[in-house]
Amino acid sequence: MSNNIKRIAVMTSGGDAPGMNAAIRAVVRSCAYHGLECYGIFRGYEGMIEGDFEELGPRSVKNIINRGGTFLKSARSKEFRTAEGRLKAYQELTKAGIDAMVVIGGDGTFTGAHILYKEHGFPIVGLPGTIDNDINGTDYTIGYDTALNTVVEAIDKIRDTASSHNRLFLVEVMGRDAGDIALNAGVGAGAEEILIPEQDMGQDRLLESLKRSKKSGKTSSIVVVAEGDQIGKNILGLADYIREHLTEYEVKVTVLGHIQRGGTPSCYDRVLASRLGVGAIDALLAGEKDVMIGISHNKVVTVPFKHAIEGENEIDIELIRVADITSV
Repeated sequence: MSNNIKRIAVMTSGGDAPGMNAAIRAVVRSCAYHGLECYGIFRGYEGMIEGDFEELGPRSVKNIINRGGTFLKSARSKEFRTAEGRLKAYQELTKAGIDAMVVIGGDGTFTGAHILYKEHGFPIVGLPGTIDNDINGTDYTIGYDTALNTVVEAIDKIRDTASSHNRLFLVEVMGRDAGDIALNAGVGAGAEEILIPEQDMGQDRLLESLKRSKKSGKTSSIVVVAEGDQIGKNILGLADYIREHLTEYEVKVTVLGHIQRGGTPSCYDRVLASRLGVGAIDALLAGEKDVMIGISHNKVVTVPFKHAIEGENEIDIELIRVADITSV
């Protein structure tokens, strides 16, 4: 155990994700277990620059494991993107007597943490908190499972209307750079087609698929579209294209948007967040820094920030095959 670490800070940054509060709770209580002081940093890197810190104890995080969002708040910080801003942040950390830090967020959060470590040598570990599940080196990110279940529940409800009115629904889900939510939710909700940024299906192939569905006797269809898919200019343009070429379909569009980020975290996300939060403190006390704490084959692992940021999170090819077969 490192004897140099007495006071640890924790913060959330970037887009909120269900389970972030559970992760904060695990970090705070793990600090208490090891006899360490813990401080919360409010509003991410912006709050770090402004010294917006508050001491947190075990009772400070009671009754938050079931809450979505993040009680520490989150914010973007243009100033932190500058060397001067990062110097201010480092100075505020040292002035507050903070010896190490846990950051919860996605690749942007980790990029900032990695640069801060390189410039000032400040010990930092990260927890992957993003609904997109697009961080390399971890099988799952905090918030992904909850978002997935939110999407499936929404599509199930949309299908009721689609079936009642013999309509084609295009349902846009989050995933600017990664199609994990679209692919898994599409399979889970029985979508006829799934459009993801990792694979360019093409408009002609989509039309042929929808024609086959019509000929096979399907009277309604659901197409799940990741927001980063490039098959059309946007989902509204794609809907217009389908209407123009397949006049027998009544096409409707639903954009789920930020509803996917909210809500009570699933049991899986609460457990994952708790495991990773405890793992973060274990890693810091073992002398680890500039790393992410992830999950691989159900084991807690450490992954260098550089690998987590720069590596590519590959889509599950086998699941794409499953989607093709089960949508016949």
